[in-house]
Amino acid sequence: MSRGSEPTLIASVQRALRLLEVVGEHPGGVTAKSLARSTGLALPTTYHLLRTLVHEGYLAKLDDGAFIVGGQVTGLHDAALVQQVRGRIRGLMVELREDLRAAIYLARYHDGEVQVDEIVDSPRAPRVDAWVDFREAAHATAVGKCLLSGLSEDERADHFHRYPPENLTPRTITGLRELVERPEQSLVTDTEEYSLGTACLAARVLGPGSPVTLAISFPARRLATTGQYVLPLRSAAGEISRVLALAGGRAAWT
Repeated sequence: MSRGSEPTLIASVQRALRLLEVVGEHPGGVTAKSLARSTGLALPTTYHLLRTLVHEGYLAKLDDGAFIVGGQVTGLHDAALVQQVRGRIRGLMVELREDLRAAIYLARYHDGEVQVDEIVDSPRAPRVDAWVDFREAAHATAVGKCLLSGLSEDERADHFHRYPPENLTPRTITGLRELVERPEQSLVTDTEEYSLGTACLAARVLGPGSPVTLAISFPARRLATTGQYVLPLRSAAGEISRVLALAGGRAAWT
């Protein structure tokens, strides 16, 4: 397609989408004849498109002959809401990466495991080399510690029973009592406990369901400036908390 030229559009797709829009404007359903009048389509064309949309599940035909929105549209609507939430969260993570020049992580504790759902990095701010699976290294990462801090002591004890703490660097904390009885923390630091030369900072994200955290990783040589990271990180975590609260249960990760 040459620059400035009009895109090639498929008329049948446009017509089908217009039918979906008009059906959606009539909660009680609408007949094929009414749809033809509303859209300006020929009645045979309208019937043909309606049969296709019903077959694919985007419309449903009632016993009285009226058409209503089908289950496929509901699924697309739910998916769109989740994607909008995820897009908004990723946008906040990108802003934080540019602000702090650090790799950004969004993680949650799901079904008894540490799960990193999103990483936003760049050549200037590369992600940490995950040389040990984060699920096995929760004791040594700010991400894991922050997530585990949101659990009960019994739940933390269960986690470490399944994943006994091991020394990953000379700085790794492996004492079970300290790890299990750790007081609840909304901000957690990892100073070269997971990887020498790398430090991490994690803040709690408030949301429905399991614990969620927003974290950053950066070279340990920048530890002296850690104080400059705290406010932006907390602010971004708070904004993500608001996004999740407004989305409610529709923001669940899949």
